[in-house]
Amino acid sequence: MYSMLKAYKYRIYPSKKQKEMIQVHFGACRFVYNWALEQKIKTYEQTGKSISRFDLQHILVHEVKPSNEWLKEANSQALLASLVNVESAFTKFFREKSGFPKFKSKKNPVQSYQMPQHYAVDFEKQIIKLPKIGEVKTILHRRFEGKLKTATISRSSTGKYYISILVDNEKDIPEKQNFSESTTIGIDAGIKDFAVLSNGEKVENPKYLKNSLKRMKALQKRVSRKVKGSKNRNKARQHLSKIHETISNQRNNFQHQLSFRLISENQAIALETLNVKGMVKNHCLAQSISDASLSSFVTKLEYKAEWLGKTILRIGRFEPSSKLCNVCGYHNSNLTLDIREWTCPDCKTKHDRDINAAINIKKFSLQDQNLIVI
Repeated sequence: MYSMLKAYKYRIYPSKKQKEMIQVHFGACRFVYNWALEQKIKTYEQTGKSISRFDLQHILVHEVKPSNEWLKEANSQALLASLVNVESAFTKFFREKSGFPKFKSKKNPVQSYQMPQHYAVDFEKQIIKLPKIGEVKTILHRRFEGKLKTATISRSSTGKYYISILVDNEKDIPEKQNFSESTTIGIDAGIKDFAVLSNGEKVENPKYLKNSLKRMKALQKRVSRKVKGSKNRNKARQHLSKIHETISNQRNNFQHQLSFRLISENQAIALETLNVKGMVKNHCLAQSISDASLSSFVTKLEYKAEWLGKTILRIGRFEPSSKLCNVCGYHNSNLTLDIREWTCPDCKTKHDRDINAAINIKKFSLQDQNLIVI
């Protein structure tokens, strides 16, 4: 059995000197990351082979650091963590066919670096002791027990500083609980309603982005009218970043509350496999789909299900969940996206399109031949 890893994120309040040292770490880790990425690309182009992380580590310690004295100001473990991140980025690219690793930019307001070890948390004093930086004031609003793993220190686009601590609580991941038809719920994720459940409940889409769009456009205009590189432009960008941050926080809070409730109330959750990347290519729906952030919601359901020993069931994206009558199985091939209600010509059952889809998602997921193992 694998033990559970949980991340705990806290706001930190570094002093002016500590901010300067954190900035040094951001720069040093970004430099090492970009150097390692460049070495990997060059080596592959010249030899057709990949250079290993351990070879890069040897070059970094014996050649790069001696010729760049300023790198010694940063914690050596944080620099080595950058090499691990480059290796992970390439592994993800080849395994999952995700985007090719990109170079990190100094101009990006969001910066971070990782600390694998040698830091300490004091809940009584409300401080975290970081190597090369010292004791940083922290709002430790949640306690945890377990083995400290990697800590990530980050700065948001609005200039706030955070630390995310990965903790191994050394407890086994709970075994999956038994589920049945009565303890399973189907979810049809959408745009008009964020989620429609197979029990008939509809969860309204809060549309945080849409509600703030007018204000966002006004702030975006202010940014575009300011002189590039000026202090006024930076101030305008800060105002714009704050509204983006607020929308993100609102969306995350809503999704966390809903996902926790659904996981707590049911033994199994049935979902439809959504091609979100393909969906956002529809320019008419792209903004609404991005506002709903369905992929993020599914991710929250998945890891919370793992924590609590619940099961996530999936059906294929091409299953006719909306077009099939859940009572008699009649297939309504003429059903278009604009039709929200329809009556089955065979059994005369009146269907709400989304509730019918949620019921069918649940039914399909409980049939072995339609089940996709995740």
